[in-house]
Amino acid sequence: MNLSRYIDGLLEQGSFCFSGNEAALALGSGTSATRAALRRLRHKGELAMPFRGFYVIVPPEYRQMGCLPANQFIPSLMEYLKESYYAGILSAGEFYGAAHHRPQAFQVVTEHSRSGIVCGSVKVDFIKRKNAAMMPTREFKTPRGYLKVSTPEVTAFDVVGYPHHAGGLDNAVTVLSELAESLDAEKLIAIAGLSPVTWAQRLGYLLELIGEAESAGGLASYVAERKPVPTPLSPSRSYHGVRQVSRWRLLPNEKVSPDI
Repeated sequence: MNLSRYIDGLLEQGSFCFSGNEAALALGSGTSATRAALRRLRHKGELAMPFRGFYVIVPPEYRQMGCLPANQFIPSLMEYLKESYYAGILSAGEFYGAAHHRPQAFQVVTEHSRSGIVCGSVKVDFIKRKNAAMMPTREFKTPRGYLKVSTPEVTAFDVVGYPHHAGGLDNAVTVLSELAESLDAEKLIAIAGLSPVTWAQRLGYLLELIGEAESAGGLASYVAERKPVPTPLSPSRSYHGVRQVSRWRLLPNEKVSPDI
């Protein structure tokens, strides 16, 4: 069997991803010979390698991109890496119609720190959340299978927990305003228990700011029970002399407004 026939066989099975070791085993050839054959197909644009030793087959319609779209290969890559994951933050917001600005990179939340990926014109950023495997997700169908995406409630916590990955607090609150109708107040409390209490303080305050007091009510009780220390809305800015919002034990040291 040659490499082209091996790839045709994968496509017939509906598979678009494989590892270099799998190819070498199927071809019965040495590792060096297999790598050389894979390299030739990469130069032709028929294959891409978003991660060392992991290959994706690039159909003609994606040759200009130089790779498959991230949402089509990330599930297979995470399986290859044996890594828990979910598409999150702004990339998750897109699935719920709540991404006012498309992120420059596809955002994947994992339990371990990982360097970003550049594959042709496709970029992937990895954001570490040590309990990512515990976060509730939903599966969305893609042309190559199913992708795990954080639930609206997890997404809401993540955009306030990682504002630098959400385009800043203005964009984070814009996402919240578009995500609000999908939020379940009881599920928000459940996610609060899996997140730093400071995230619940910021999320509750921002939800109330955009008129979503009903969604924020349970979080207010959650925060009151835990009696956390006052925390700044923006951890990167000075909060000297800022008056505390007692309901949230929060110091609003940045003026925030949704971009809608």
